[in-house]
Amino acid sequence: MLCTRWLVLLLCWGSASGEQQLLQHAEEKRDGTAAEARVDPRRQRSPPPVEPLDFGFVPAAVYDTHAYYEPGAVGILFHMVHAYLYVIQPNSFPKDLIVKVIQQNMGGIKLEEWRKPENVVLLLQWIHYEAGFLICATIGVTFLILTPIVGFCFCVCRCCENCGGEMHQRQRKNVDCQRGFYTASLIATSIFIVLGVLIAYAANHNVSTQIKSTRRLINTNIRDLKTFANNTPAQIDYLTAQYTTAKNKVLSDLDNIGPLLGGRINSQLEKEVVPSLDSALRMAGAMRETKEALENVGSSLEVLQEGTEKLQASLSGERSSLSNTLSDPACTNGAVSHTCNAIRSTLSQLGISADFSTLPDVARALENINTVLKTDLSNIVQKGYSSFNDTPNMVKEQTKNIVSALPRVKGMLDKIGIEITGFSKMFPVESSLVNFTIFLSDGQKNIESYYPQVDQMDFYRWIGCVAVLCMVVLVLAFNFLGLLCGTCGYDKQATPTTRGCLSNTGGNLLMAGVGFSFIFVWVLMGIVTALFVVGGNVEKMMCEPLANRQLFKIIDTPFLVHPAKKNFLPGMLFQNPNIDLTLGSMYRDCYENNGLYHSLQLETMFNINSFLNRTVYNRDLAKVFESVQVDLQDITLLDQAGRDSLINFANSGVGHIDYEAYLAEVNKGVTFVDLLSFSSDLEAQADQMPRGALENALKGHASSIRQIHREQVVPMEQAMSTLSQSIKQLQKMSSDLPVKVTNILSAIDAAEYLITHNASYVVKEETKGYTQSLVGYFTQYTEWVKNSLTSEVAQCKPISNIVDSMEIVGCSFIVDSVNTFWFGLGGCCILLIPSIIFSVKLAKYYRRMDTEDVFEDSPYCDTLTRFPRASAPPSCSDWWPEGTRR
Repeated sequence: MLCTRWLVLLLCWGSASGEQQLLQHAEEKRDGTAAEARVDPRRQRSPPPVEPLDFGFVPAAVYDTHAYYEPGAVGILFHMVHAYLYVIQPNSFPKDLIVKVIQQNMGGIKLEEWRKPENVVLLLQWIHYEAGFLICATIGVTFLILTPIVGFCFCVCRCCENCGGEMHQRQRKNVDCQRGFYTASLIATSIFIVLGVLIAYAANHNVSTQIKSTRRLINTNIRDLKTFANNTPAQIDYLTAQYTTAKNKVLSDLDNIGPLLGGRINSQLEKEVVPSLDSALRMAGAMRETKEALENVGSSLEVLQEGTEKLQASLSGERSSLSNTLSDPACTNGAVSHTCNAIRSTLSQLGISADFSTLPDVARALENINTVLKTDLSNIVQKGYSSFNDTPNMVKEQTKNIVSALPRVKGMLDKIGIEITGFSKMFPVESSLVNFTIFLSDGQKNIESYYPQVDQMDFYRWIGCVAVLCMVVLVLAFNFLGLLCGTCGYDKQATPTTRGCLSNTGGNLLMAGVGFSFIFVWVLMGIVTALFVVGGNVEKMMCEPLANRQLFKIIDTPFLVHPAKKNFLPGMLFQNPNIDLTLGSMYRDCYENNGLYHSLQLETMFNINSFLNRTVYNRDLAKVFESVQVDLQDITLLDQAGRDSLINFANSGVGHIDYEAYLAEVNKGVTFVDLLSFSSDLEAQADQMPRGALENALKGHASSIRQIHREQVVPMEQAMSTLSQSIKQLQKMSSDLPVKVTNILSAIDAAEYLITHNASYVVKEETKGYTQSLVGYFTQYTEWVKNSLTSEVAQCKPISNIVDSMEIVGCSFIVDSVNTFWFGLGGCCILLIPSIIFSVKLAKYYRRMDTEDVFEDSPYCDTLTRFPRASAPPSCSDWWPEGTRR
């Protein structure tokens, strides 16, 4: 028990440390939340997640005991006995009654106190519960007393030639029927007695067989206890060693405070800073795109204006030439004049539709944009990015005092580890467990030294039970030999006085069986009654409650042993009965293979807060964490040149261009009519004319018009497409340009204001979160220790295995076998009564009689010749069957 307490002192620090730090962290979190609410009520940030640590797996113990018993075929007999006991005792387990009896008799009760009403009530309740056993025991005692008396009277009665002792058999008509009935009844009874003997022998043999299994259970249980004792120190050492994992992680995070803390600060500020810089960077790209678009507009407009003059001259010349061709005298011919007139009416379509000479020039806006682009806004924004992203380096430079304090912090953490290890070595757990292992080895040797005696005692027990069964077997032997001799030697032609020797021997053997039955049956019934009362009550009062754990509820009843002591188990183990620890809960936890720390609820016994305040949560270490100071005043997102560039871009005049005039001219097209369609129609009309010079001339004009379209109109259309796209792009970019620039500058001003005026709060919160993450590693360690203590360290499965093994040995091996033995033997005793009756009745038909019935009118009534020993014979009318008289 002292060893267990030492083990407790070592293991329980993990749970308490976890609880202590959780409380402290909860207070810090509440303080931080309140401060954050005072600074900005709209923002409620949750603490950053702590990186999970991998502490590995606690070395597990492998236990060999399998506390499970399957009786096999003999289990059917066990179930029969259980069913019989349930019929005898169907009442539920009297838990409340037993508790009352224990509580009232704990201080001892005198004889005169039984007269008290409450004790009389308890006695009556107990008698009511034991009514079935009392009735059966009364029947057994009555049987035990009456059987020898009845046997003695029966013997005396037969000596007086009564009770079937007269050697004279009266012959009846149904003599064969009666003999057959008694024979069948005795055979059936003997067979059932044989079954009872076999049941009792099987139970007797089962006890001897299971003695070997008992040794196996003892060996495996002791081996499991040794495994428990040997593995627990290694598990404890593993728990203390894993403190290094948390310590190394803390040192690593302190060594990388710049990237870690700076990254935390950066991630919080980038929500406001990065979008403003992104918008400024996109505006820098918009400036370059605006320049390109303006250049495209200028070049396209120049191309269109020059092309318009050339196209106008070409179309005018072609229109004049075509008009001269149509003035040819050949067009006056009636058949051709209609076609010529139709062509002449379309000459007005050969003209230019769009007028690009009136569109305003964009050279001034382009000049302003070029002036703005002399300032590289993209480079300025990239410097803002670099300045902001340099926060980790800035934090690293400003926290050099923390990095320089790493050796001192490492020394503190090493000291904590030394104190934890020293605390684990404060109690001689390992030496105590070694002594416990030696105790187990010595105990095993002592137990094994009793094995020869146990085998010898079991042999004597087996011989005794076999001897008891041999009493029944002896009676059975006489019964079966009597039946065999009587049946084989029986002669229907022989009269009762002339029966053969074999038949007479059979009758004598049957009567010998009757005599031995009277001699043995009362002894057997005494054995059965004693085993029934003891074994049946043990089954109902111990084994069944132990199987359904009702027995634990009795032991766990509050104030059972003393009015001032609440719980029995903690009072016995720790001398503190107020601990809420019960035998049932401990058994369940051990059955589930939980740790002894959790099963015994050891966390309620030891207060180690003072130790934790000096170790895991160290005030000096906390001061080092709290000394972190970070200033972000040097961060510049956008300098004045970048701001001026954005403002100049907004005032560059891009927004004052008449985009509607441009789009109106572009949408008109180059010419009034599609020159390709016009030339195709002209060729089609020329084909309608007679072959000649006029037709060839018109086709020549169609070819010239196609050439004009290919050489002049197509380049102008391409220039118009470029102009249209550029104008639409400029119109989209210049839409609300001053408002966009103002918004960008406002966002940058807000971000810089956040960094300048509110960054201290962000730094404070992120520093607190960083500190909490460092402390969180210790919290993870203590929580892992607590969970390991609950389920992995000192797993107490061997304790529940011992209880289960005791139940298997005591109840399944012994009690069930004993109950099965008296069940089979008791059945034999009961069946010996009808066996006696049937044997006495049947012996009359096999034994040679001294006298017999005589009939004068019968040819077989010559008593002087055939039956010289007959006297006072009855008339033949009473003997011979009807229809056989002469």
